[in-house]
Amino acid sequence: MNTIIGIIIIAFGSLGQSSSYVPIKKVKNWSWESFWLIQGIFAWLVFPYLGALLAVPEGSSLGHLLGSGNGASLKALGYGMLWGVGGLTFGLSMRYLGVALGQSIALGTCSAFGTLIPAILTGNDLFSGKGLMLLTGVSIAIAGIAIIGYAGSLRAKNMTAEQQKAAIKDFALGKGLLVALLAGVMSACFSLGLNAGEPIKATALISGNQALFAGLPVILMVTAGGFITNAVYCLYQNIKNKTISDYITVPGSVLVNNLLFCALAGVLWYSQFFGLALGKSFFAEGSVVMAFSWSILMSLNILFSNIWGIILKEWVGSKRTTFLWLAAGLLVLIFSCVFPSLAR
Repeated sequence: MNTIIGIIIIAFGSLGQSSSYVPIKKVKNWSWESFWLIQGIFAWLVFPYLGALLAVPEGSSLGHLLGSGNGASLKALGYGMLWGVGGLTFGLSMRYLGVALGQSIALGTCSAFGTLIPAILTGNDLFSGKGLMLLTGVSIAIAGIAIIGYAGSLRAKNMTAEQQKAAIKDFALGKGLLVALLAGVMSACFSLGLNAGEPIKATALISGNQALFAGLPVILMVTAGGFITNAVYCLYQNIKNKTISDYITVPGSVLVNNLLFCALAGVLWYSQFFGLALGKSFFAEGSVVMAFSWSILMSLNILFSNIWGIILKEWVGSKRTTFLWLAAGLLVLIFSCVFPSLAR
């Protein structure tokens, strides 16, 4: 029962993340680099900081937790900076492929690397016992993602150039696939950052904090690293494209509108990792479902992002066969999420 509760909590967070790019469509008169930086302040600094405060036991401080673990914070920050590269290209993947296909390819790659690499680094044998179950679960998830990718290729063939541009303004399949794959590989560093920050979580538990919130300070360090990478790139683009004035030249009402929608996008995006931290507290330590939790989150993100893709009419003009392939892929992804609990 605890496993089901944990998956449901992760699912709610995943639904928030998959919805986070919808508010961005309401941002007005800002370049891509401008709104990406501002939503990043909320998504990677403000809300992760507020979440991390929940993990501070009475009589302790956030600084004490982050200073523990023999440099664990710096390691998590470093992985976060690498993940930040994935974050940048992740946004571009949706720009070229749309919410549905862009997230599917990027998150699918992220799911596989982010689940298997930590298992390998901790010495798990992927061809026997728990390691084999983990490998099987990831393989099922990748199969679902491949089916969705195939549906996406059918969609591209069936749609006219005008329909593609109407659904996705900057649609470019070849460029988008390359960017999405890069985004997925680099985004897997978030999972590595969470593993590197485990000593911080252990300190929070020893200090008397609830297991429910103990992982949130680690998430802050990883997202802070990602913010550094994204901020440097966005400010560079602001200067290069002469869009640095975006933040001060828009009318007051537009500025308020943009800040509110960026904040909404930020809290929705952060909800995936807030939900992951809370959901994992319901899983047994050392279990297959605990090791598979990253893949569960990524699979759910893909599931909900494709639902949003349908709502946003990104699949408009597709044939019935394309929708059948899409539905089959989504069903396989759903099965991959419950597989670890069935395999115990």
